[in-house]
Amino acid sequence: MTDAGQGRDVVYRGFRFPADLDDGTALGVRPDDAGLVLDGSPSRLEYTDPHTDAHARYDVGSWVSPPVRVGFGVHQVVPSWTADTPAGCWLQVEVCGWADDAPVTGWYVLARWAAGDEGIRPTSVPGQRDGQAEVDADTLVVTGAEPTGWQVRVTLARPVGAALGPTLRTIGAVASGPRPTGGGAIGADAEPDESAARGRVLAVPAFSQRLHAGHYPHWGGGGDSWCSPTCTAMVLAYWGAGPTPGEYAWVDPADPRPEVDHAARHCYDHAYRGAGNWPFNTAYAGRYGMDAFVTRLRSLAEAERFVAAGVPLVVSAAFRNGDVPGLDYDTKGHLIVLVGFTSNGDPVLNDPYASDDAGVRRTVDRHRFTAAWQRGSGGMVYVIHPPSVPLPPPPAQPNW
Repeated sequence: MTDAGQGRDVVYRGFRFPADLDDGTALGVRPDDAGLVLDGSPSRLEYTDPHTDAHARYDVGSWVSPPVRVGFGVHQVVPSWTADTPAGCWLQVEVCGWADDAPVTGWYVLARWAAGDEGIRPTSVPGQRDGQAEVDADTLVVTGAEPTGWQVRVTLARPVGAALGPTLRTIGAVASGPRPTGGGAIGADAEPDESAARGRVLAVPAFSQRLHAGHYPHWGGGGDSWCSPTCTAMVLAYWGAGPTPGEYAWVDPADPRPEVDHAARHCYDHAYRGAGNWPFNTAYAGRYGMDAFVTRLRSLAEAERFVAAGVPLVVSAAFRNGDVPGLDYDTKGHLIVLVGFTSNGDPVLNDPYASDDAGVRRTVDRHRFTAAWQRGSGGMVYVIHPPSVPLPPPPAQPNW
């Protein structure tokens, strides 16, 4: 049941390995100290990469979560994960919908993902649509079925004969009900239980995406299209994490911020043809030791709890010029880092859509921005933090 005043049904559930191995069903995988790995009896799979036509055979094993019952009608499910994938290795992530004690949809592939692109090209899988649901890049959208829960299946793949295989550390998903209509999203933004975030601005460095206009067209071309990896790079830099100079040695030495180019390349979804796939960004953060996942928050009151805990958030918003004074442009979907709040509760942002780094920091009206965020993406955020930094306690209906 929806908590009083929360505005929307949202539940996130995550699994961490090896601790949660026995919660689900394992086939061809086993635990080790770092996570979940292939065991000595994997199955075999042949895969032809649709983006390169390269064909290879793989040893594979899988883990299937238990059905996660959320207690409301599910409209969308977005999975996210963290894993290590040595060269040539990859993961496949699938989701299905459940109601009562049985599945009410088939399985849908949400990702074929690798940390690098030297083997398969990381990709979502377009064209999946039937009478129950459809896949919109990184999101399972329920259209005809009536699930009240979900189940996830992860397949680990290693080239036949390879010495090293993938390690799955975490897998989870956020399920959400229909968005509120009218002013519901704004009305849900009640005062927070505590005011520790008021007047606090986290020292997240400012990176401009527009300094990269025209860079690497085969990974989106920088400029207007690199908001998401630029935000992810900012948050990694805040935590003192990210790629080493050796990892981005392929970037043009004249580039103003090579870690942004590196993030864009490794967040790039080759089917979506962009670097804004939400879980690809959190998975990229995971390769640098972060706990990272995608969820939805119901209000800036919830977001204040993260800032009070020292955790910046990457938020997804949509708006037209004039909707949010200070964000004076049109966007159908844009990623921005929420870095703090003024003393009266207005959000302080690192908006990468600036002509240079000096223009990235902006302060905007709380209620105008809430509308752009909640109506634009349903409150979508990336949560990225080191395991040593605890998150705030979740609400009664847990969305983190």
